Amino acid sequence: MRCISCACGVVVFALSLCLGVGCDRDRPVVYCSADEEFARQVFAELERTTGVKAEVLFDTEAGKTTGLVRKIEAERDRPRADVFWSSEVFNTIRLAEQGLLEPYRPGTADDVEARFRSPDDRWTGFGLRGRVIGFNTSKLSREQVPKRWIDLADAKWASKLVMANPQFGTTRGHVAAMFALWGEAKAVDFLKRLREGGVRLADGNSTAVRMVAKGEAALCMTDTDDVWVAQKRGWPVELVYPSMGEGLGTLWIPNTVAIVTGCRRAAAARQVVDYLASVEVERLLARSDSRNVPVRPGLLKELGMDGPTGAGSVDLAAVAKVMPIAIERAREILLR
Repeated sequence: MRCISCACGVVVFALSLCLGVGCDRDRPVVYCSADEEFARQVFAELERTTGVKAEVLFDTEAGKTTGLVRKIEAERDRPRADVFWSSEVFNTIRLAEQGLLEPYRPGTADDVEARFRSPDDRWTGFGLRGRVIGFNTSKLSREQVPKRWIDLADAKWASKLVMANPQFGTTRGHVAAMFALWGEAKAVDFLKRLREGGVRLADGNSTAVRMVAKGEAALCMTDTDDVWVAQKRGWPVELVYPSMGEGLGTLWIPNTVAIVTGCRRAAAARQVVDYLASVEVERLLARSDSRNVPVRPGLLKELGMDGPTGAGSVDLAAVAKVMPIAIERAREILLR
């Protein structure tokens, strides 16, 4: 097994972020792990419709979410960020448990179901992405691709499989979900069989999809949006929605938005959160090339999109709770 450019959680400046002398002190600072291509569209609409211009710090593909989470933790005594837009939910839950996110219930999100918001209003979910198997259509047919995640551990699939580094991004949450839903023994056995079968690691989901498109691997573990973008580029990639287990269906992971505890621009932060949690942003993301699935049933009906099956069967807090041990075991098994 080899790890392709396994970069650590390094963050990069974007959208002219400046936090020192000369900055507009009234501009809210947003730490954002959503893909920059789509997030830029959202922030442009935020400014156009509300007049609020945010300063945004993105992270790298390889260090998805984890780098920004560590930054928020390191800055707890003097927070630089006002708002955290995460492309996943599990690290957000852990930040909330540390008291690093402020309670705030956006008035624009009254139609968001309880399962997609924090019980104490420390974060709000929107724009779901499904965890899927992407496959090269010139190498495999849809009928041949496994329909359960557990089946990927078979040697005939593991040798053809690439996955993102499990220490970062949605792959991190996916591995933690395996531990939460399957139990540690079964999840550890799955990871060991992947390693023994020859699974390869990439520095992100989009890199894994690119490898599949190039024929360097037959299939990959990834997110729906990475496959949709690949198809937009004309790449020979399709997807299936594997089940996490009996009665569980697809694992769907929401974006989340929250206010950072002790932020310096609280009023502006609330404006940003109100906008990001709104139906307008869900509609924008659903119509973008990322095709995020709305959490709002009414919007699903309006857009003619299928809703997530099995989303309510996964206890998000339970997944977040086992994440530290799950990722440590994954690191020991897959990255040694």
